[in-house]
Amino acid sequence: MFETPRIETQRLILRPLALSDAAAIQRHFNNWNVIKTLATVVPWPYPGDGAESFIRRELDKIAAGEESYQWVLVLRAGDGEAIGNINFRPRADGRKGNRGFWLAEPYWNQGLMTEAIAAVNDFAFLTLGLDHFHVCNAPSNVASRRVKQKTGAEFVGFVELAHHNGESRAEKWKVTRETWLRDRAKP
Repeated sequence: MFETPRIETQRLILRPLALSDAAAIQRHFNNWNVIKTLATVVPWPYPGDGAESFIRRELDKIAAGEESYQWVLVLRAGDGEAIGNINFRPRADGRKGNRGFWLAEPYWNQGLMTEAIAAVNDFAFLTLGLDHFHVCNAPSNVASRRVKQKTGAEFVGFVELAHHNGESRAEKWKVTRETWLRDRAKP
């Protein structure tokens, strides 16, 4: 079984997703501003049991042996409440890529997701030893694009992927071990 490790950054704790996170995820994720640029695989309107169903489904997949890492983001100086999520499926071979994330709207534009993704990239390349992986975002999701640009992703093209805001394609990016380690070493 694959265990999601606890990772600490300067301002965040990335800890494994747990059923006890359902209430916080439901509260923060049930927000059109968060969901509108996500793929339509995410239900909208978001059901009242959406977070609990999501957590149970993901934990069941992990328990069944799927290599999937699911973190919730928690502020180190906070109360332990989940304020976002990063999922990483290193061997996934789908249009959505290998990693996805979301962050609660009150925490946008503070560099928190860039900080968290840098830690996940370290895990992917230094712990798992991956050579590369792919990530995607809706073209209108400028913040997601900036996180990718700041964390070593290289734009490779577009893939067909429906989003809630009506966009029918996604930007596809490649994150390589070589680029990540080179850029990471820069002051």
